[in-house]
Amino acid sequence: MRTDTRLSRMLHVLIHMDRHQQSVTSDTLAQMLGTNPVVVRRTMALLKEQGYVTSEKGHRGGWALSKPLSEMTLLDIHQALGSSSIFSIGLSTDHPQCLVEQAVNAALTEAFDEAQALLLKRLGSITLAQLADDFDQRFHGVTGD
Repeated sequence: MRTDTRLSRMLHVLIHMDRHQQSVTSDTLAQMLGTNPVVVRRTMALLKEQGYVTSEKGHRGGWALSKPLSEMTLLDIHQALGSSSIFSIGLSTDHPQCLVEQAVNAALTEAFDEAQALLLKRLGSITLAQLADDFDQRFHGVTGD
């Protein structure tokens, strides 16, 4: 089963955009991500709808941040991308009358709900600025600056 990497990839993109402090084209982002510019435009449009990025058309156009990283959390970006399911584990509903299936599904649903609430709370507590600071520390550790 393929995993949904949109959150990770968009966090990556947004931090790069902040560090380069200039607009970037869908073609450039597509090249960086190894995907199609149409996929980039579609995904970035979701972030634009929520006010995290802007876009300009034309020769000097491209995508730019519309908020500082300190005003964006991982949860914000997750939700802007459509809040895909956190877990790929699903419940069996082949035999809804089966009491064993009901017991299993009740236990799994409770566990999934608790785990998802904890994860979403954690995502809401981390800003993109914190990720960018972590990058800066790693970069300076590697370069010795």
